[in-house]
Amino acid sequence: MSLFEDTYRTIGKSYEGLFRDKGSKFIAYAFPFEDEVQLKDIIAELKLLHPKARHHCYAYRLSPDRSVFRINDDGEPSGTAGRPILNVLLSLDVTNILVVVVRYFGGTLLGVSGLINAYKTATQLALEEAEILEKTTDDIYEVQFPYLQMNDIMRIIKEENATIQEQQFDNNCVIRIAIRKMQVNAVIGRLEKVGQTNLRYLKTI
Repeated sequence: MSLFEDTYRTIGKSYEGLFRDKGSKFIAYAFPFEDEVQLKDIIAELKLLHPKARHHCYAYRLSPDRSVFRINDDGEPSGTAGRPILNVLLSLDVTNILVVVVRYFGGTLLGVSGLINAYKTATQLALEEAEILEKTTDDIYEVQFPYLQMNDIMRIIKEENATIQEQQFDNNCVIRIAIRKMQVNAVIGRLEKVGQTNLRYLKTI
């Protein structure tokens, strides 16, 4: 993701794809995926669903800038499973996605090129079914201000199309807002001009 890019492509729900070759069956599952702690539970669920499958290979990409990734061949020859799955994610330029391909061995060895093609094709079939969503990269800020400044703050938030995630109104008000990355400087600049307003950066999503 370049300095001036604040969008990324992902999926909003799970999808499946099925590929068969010489008796072997490759079932690809594509999941929305935002945290590596999800991985263990997802793999465990698929192993319960497919207890007789020989392999559960996967690849994922994480973060809006697509910088985090991991592959796993789960016993297949090195480079024949996880890497072809990841290459599909790279070619589609998608992120925050985990693809697990479950393989049932059909008794006939497919060879390196056959395995690469099977894992790639199963992944492609799953993502061909997917609705690819374009999302913005947002910075989350906490805004604290006196109740008397409410109208000014809310007007800026509305005019700048920031999204309110949480709000707490009292004599001292606290709002948590999501601001699109490319608009952060403009929005923060306007909010800081409102008297007695405190801003705190929390995270990027």
